[in-house]
Amino acid sequence: MARRRTRAQEPAEADPVEEQPPVQETPADNHDDDMADGDDDEDQEQHSLVFNEELSWRPAKPIPSATLLARLERLSKELADFDQGCVQLDSLKTVAAQLAHRNLLQHKDRGVKAYTACCLVDLLRLYVPDAPFTDDQLKMMFTLFVKEILPALHDPSNPYDSQHKYVLMSLTEVKSILLICDIHGADDLLLRLFNSAFDGVSTSSKASPDEQVAKDVEIHLTEMLLHLIEESPGSVPASVIDAIISQFLRAAPPGGNKSKEANGKQSTLLHKTEPPAYIMAKNICNGCADKMSRYVSQYFSDVILNASGFATKNGYGQGGDDSDEEDANAGPSEADLKSLRQAHSLIRELWRAAPTILQNVVPQLDAELSADNVHLRHIATEAFGDMISGIGAAGPPPPPALDPAAYPPLRLMDEPVASPEANVLTTPFSPLSFAQTHHATYRNFVSRKNDKSGTIRATWVTAAGHIISTSAGGIGLSREDETELVRGLVDKLSDSEEKVRLAAVKAIELFQFRDVILKLGATGGVDKEGSLFASLADRCRDRKASVRVDAMVLLGKLWAVGAADIEDGQEAVTACLGGVPSRIINSFYANDSDLNVLLDRVMFECLVPLKFPLVKGKSGKGNSNKNTMSQAEQDSIRAERILLMLKALDQPAQKAFFAMQARQPQFAKGVGILIQQCEAYNGGVIDSNDDKVKASLAKTIDWIGRFFPDGLKVRGDLQKFAKLNERRSYQLVKYAIESESDFKTVRRAISELITKLQSSNAAVALDTIIPLLYRSSSLMFNRSHLATIMDFSKSDKNGLAAVAHLVLNDISQRNPDLFKAHSEELRKEIIEQAPSESKSNDPSVVDILKAYASYAKKYPKDVNLDRSFAQTLTNYAMYGTPPKAAKFAINIMLAKEDDKSKVTATNLLRKTMQDLAWGKPHFLNKLATICQLERLAPSVTVDEGDAIQDLTLKSILRQVHTDAKPGQDPSWVDDAEMDDEIQAKCLALRILVNQTIASQNEADAETRAKTVFKLLKTFVVNEGEFCKVKDTPQHHKKRLRLLAGLLMLKLCTIKKYDDQLDPVTFNKLAELVQDSEVQVRRRFMEKLQSYLTHSKLRARFLTMLFLVAFEPAAEVKSRVETWLRSRALYYAEAKKEVMESIIGRLIPLLAHHPDYSAGVDDLADFANYFLFYLNAVATETNLGLISKYAERTKQTRDAINPDASENLYVLSDLAQTIIRKFQDKRNWSFRVYPGKVGLATGLFAPLPSSVVAEEIAKKQYIPDALDEKLDGLLRSFERKKKRKSMHELGEPSAKRSRTQIKTVIREKAAPKPKVKKAKKVKAVKPKKRRESPAGEPGERRRSSRVTKTSDYKERDDKDDEDEMLDGVAEWKYGDDDSSDDESDEEAESGEESGAEEEEEAEVEEEEEQQPPAKNGRRTQTAKPAIKASVLAGARRGGRSKRSSRGDDMDTDE
Repeated sequence: MARRRTRAQEPAEADPVEEQPPVQETPADNHDDDMADGDDDEDQEQHSLVFNEELSWRPAKPIPSATLLARLERLSKELADFDQGCVQLDSLKTVAAQLAHRNLLQHKDRGVKAYTACCLVDLLRLYVPDAPFTDDQLKMMFTLFVKEILPALHDPSNPYDSQHKYVLMSLTEVKSILLICDIHGADDLLLRLFNSAFDGVSTSSKASPDEQVAKDVEIHLTEMLLHLIEESPGSVPASVIDAIISQFLRAAPPGGNKSKEANGKQSTLLHKTEPPAYIMAKNICNGCADKMSRYVSQYFSDVILNASGFATKNGYGQGGDDSDEEDANAGPSEADLKSLRQAHSLIRELWRAAPTILQNVVPQLDAELSADNVHLRHIATEAFGDMISGIGAAGPPPPPALDPAAYPPLRLMDEPVASPEANVLTTPFSPLSFAQTHHATYRNFVSRKNDKSGTIRATWVTAAGHIISTSAGGIGLSREDETELVRGLVDKLSDSEEKVRLAAVKAIELFQFRDVILKLGATGGVDKEGSLFASLADRCRDRKASVRVDAMVLLGKLWAVGAADIEDGQEAVTACLGGVPSRIINSFYANDSDLNVLLDRVMFECLVPLKFPLVKGKSGKGNSNKNTMSQAEQDSIRAERILLMLKALDQPAQKAFFAMQARQPQFAKGVGILIQQCEAYNGGVIDSNDDKVKASLAKTIDWIGRFFPDGLKVRGDLQKFAKLNERRSYQLVKYAIESESDFKTVRRAISELITKLQSSNAAVALDTIIPLLYRSSSLMFNRSHLATIMDFSKSDKNGLAAVAHLVLNDISQRNPDLFKAHSEELRKEIIEQAPSESKSNDPSVVDILKAYASYAKKYPKDVNLDRSFAQTLTNYAMYGTPPKAAKFAINIMLAKEDDKSKVTATNLLRKTMQDLAWGKPHFLNKLATICQLERLAPSVTVDEGDAIQDLTLKSILRQVHTDAKPGQDPSWVDDAEMDDEIQAKCLALRILVNQTIASQNEADAETRAKTVFKLLKTFVVNEGEFCKVKDTPQHHKKRLRLLAGLLMLKLCTIKKYDDQLDPVTFNKLAELVQDSEVQVRRRFMEKLQSYLTHSKLRARFLTMLFLVAFEPAAEVKSRVETWLRSRALYYAEAKKEVMESIIGRLIPLLAHHPDYSAGVDDLADFANYFLFYLNAVATETNLGLISKYAERTKQTRDAINPDASENLYVLSDLAQTIIRKFQDKRNWSFRVYPGKVGLATGLFAPLPSSVVAEEIAKKQYIPDALDEKLDGLLRSFERKKKRKSMHELGEPSAKRSRTQIKTVIREKAAPKPKVKKAKKVKAVKPKKRRESPAGEPGERRRSSRVTKTSDYKERDDKDDEDEMLDGVAEWKYGDDDSSDDESDEEAESGEESGAEEEEEAEVEEEEEQQPPAKNGRRTQTAKPAIKASVLAGARRGGRSKRSSRGDDMDTDE
């Protein structure tokens, strides 16, 4: 009894301040509130128990249950009325003995047991601190309480529920429950008590509201258990601690949190609120944190030690593991990992619920962060990341949804809206700042970002994403800590391992849009090198597909979500995401078919999704909704999004974008043919021509497969689609690809087709069909968008007019069919805006004119050229603003090519020639009119030929009206800033060239062409200067030089004129590639590439592009190099040895280069040209042929200047040396080309004799001192190439002036840092024959394998071309419409409508590889329409009336 007495007094002595006072000290406070405060205990009246009925019975004579129940009820009421200290304890001894008897404690009636328990707890209350029971009696009593009374509380429907509550409250308030600790075998009772409490409230919470346990019961149960932990005399049993801790696992999802990935399908299985048992355990842990921290520390010490024992089994972990593979071999069993993960999951949840009890556990986990075993480090890193983020056992919240199609769009400044399905268990919450509470451990965690294991780094970057996105569980991060984590996230985006980069991308997906901008945007926008967004954009071209897919999709979604803020000019969003479309679309230049498929999907699923605008809360069928928009409104919003995206693109991205749109008509044609052939195939049941139909289908499928990464899969997918033979599917594809389908029709057709295929056995074919539909359907430039685009071109709303003009221009050139549905609107707009002599038009109407002109050219019969409209067009030609309006007005006027239009044109010319002089009103309009009439209706202008020629040459080109200001004039001005004089001179040159083109079928055409070439060459050679008496301003000269070069290229698209371009003029024209003005170089090369892509120029013009080797503008050089590689690949696939033969033209071009010198340093410079050529063209298989051409040039003389033939020999030896060194550097095997090769007779002449040939062959023309420089040059070249492959852009090359011709001069290769002497500027002179500068001529290093006798007899140029271009399709010369003229003008003026063709060539050669037609043959290219000029010439028998005054053109020699 002494032991119990001591125990009973402990609560009074050890009561903490915040707890209620012990009941035995102040009984009046609990049972007699109205008693006077001044009354003393001795003054209180002592009561005796009145109850004296029998409660016990003899064996075999039990008291009836009803009688016994009534007696116990009366006793209970009497005992309950007694206050502590106010009753004579002796009067209670009898009932105490009877109540503690086994008969009552183990009675079968639950009511008897309930009232017995009530009486017993009252006795315990009244007898405090000395309980009048033996140990056995106490054990039976508490067994009754624990096993029957307290568990019955969880059933509120129990008739004795009030008695059960009374027992609970008494045990809790009086703390009588503490007596359970004195009982023998108390551990089992305690464990049962805790488990019963936890399980009871948990089970009850799942019942109906009427059957759930009342909150007061939960509160008292929690308080009772708290007393047992806090005031336990000894240590609490480990099993009880286990029971408490395990309650925190109730927060975990069913089956455990096996994966960190959220599973939306199982979200309904998760608890939405904290379970009651979880709350009880949390309150217990927080209520006695000091004691629980000791118990928890010991608990996890045992659990973690047992679970992590694998780390030291069999010596594992004793040495550092160098790889994940080694750790995997030495790793734990699945059971070990499961146990360890469960322990760390508990720790995560405990940090959320009661972080103070983990103060001794965190150091244990800290040790795991530095463990040798990778599994331990991985689990610890993951656990700490979740703890800092406030993520518990339930796992992280689902990532936020970025819906790019949602409308109205999200705004940065909108208040965050709480999700209605928010789950408190998955909502990150951290009661304390981990970084401050456990600073050393936090620093150790941060250091894991540099772990040697990629698995750990990937885990860390995911954790960092959670920490930043949750603001460390809502508690907040210091600015320094947040910056450090964001910088770590940036670094991991460029990690060497794929899984780390992928984890970094996925970590960004964890952020709300607002946090992406405000938190991650702190490092800078997508255009700032080193920022998070720039690093993420770099991943769009990652070498691993999984990384680039996630990165590009995420970037696309971010831009689409922020598009509304970007449109409104929100600074933060614009700074972060404004350049995203450019970075995405510029991946087009990678020329990777897999990347192009991804780009198509991102374009139409993220940037401008097919479903955009998807109105939130859109109503179903038959329902009305105030948010529902009309189809026209939706089309307008979508068109505005397209223009906004286009506005965000830089110039290269714009070209790529238009190149992508240019594919659409071609792919639509190909897919249309595919559908026709699928219909003929009829699922394999073919009526006739079985083999022909199958071959045609296979050929078309192969053509389509060329544009996809896996041609075999494409073939299989499309074969399945064809075998499906679903006629509705065929019709849906037709709807999608027709240019006349509106956007709603296209979108619904694609959606229905996808749904049909998903439910068929051809579902796998969607991987091919969806990207194919994206490329072939009229999605971006749809007829539904045109009205909005035209409105923006006129109103300039949101600054989108410029891009709207670009779109209209592109549609005019690429796909004028789109204007068919809007032709009347275009006509009406043209008439309304018509100018007059006193009234000017809106400049934006030029785009409308151009659009209608393209439509009129395609559908001339649909154009109504009545008198009123003809007058309107005449007004545009005479008075339109800007002057190029005249061009499009005349195009429309002459679209029908009938006599009526010729009469209109004649009347227009008559008006134009009146008062035609410099300085007169509308002078530029008149010149533009003459220029276009010369092109389209030369028969109209023939009578005015002399006057026009005098005007252009004498009154315009020879005169200078603007004073030159040396040193002050800019070298270039933008197109919009061109003054009237330079515009007039440009038009004058075009007039002369158009005259020449129009007269190509006349007898004196070649003579006229020679004179025009001579004129144009003068502008090229003299740097654009043509006036003999006055200097021309610098920016005028640059414009004229560029235009002269472009017009020479244009003339060369006509075969007979190309023959007139002599090699000397060709070499001078090539110097434009190295002009001092970057705009001249860029625009000239872009036009040259465009002509070559469309096979409008001979292959010899490819030679010019290799002079770009010293291009200082890295972007320009890179694009040309990419284009050259693309052409080399194309010719190689077509089995055409075109690019290899170019070195036979490159050597003489360099031999006559104005910078050529035989000095060692200069030759080392010139070696860069050959390196550039080899890098773009050479492969192991064609290197022998290249070497053969280089060797062949040494077996001839220079046909241009025989005295300078030594230059050829020097460069031939230099080229062969570079080829050998290049081969050695690549470790390629050299294969001697066995055949013969020919050279152009215009460039080379035969040697006089075999003796001379042998002498030249034996002589080595390059000095020995050059060898070391070439080795250094190759090393430097390889280093630059390696840096380039790592996406490190180098600085532009430096310039140095060498000659009076302002060419782009090259930076010297310097393998060693040396101080070089300045070189003297040399004048351009013919080189004299001289001996090798190395002194005695050495023996040329010849291949012993070459034993064939060379034939030195030269063939004519025709034979040479035949051999060079053997197998090449017939070249196309002279496009017999005005498109060339238009594209030339635009290339010169900066609009460059066709400049994207070089990018297009990287993907396909559309004109040369067309889809097969229905009959199985390749579709034939349509013959160009015969122009009015040709018809007119045929009618009058030639242009005899025009004065052939070409010889009178006063040009400078």
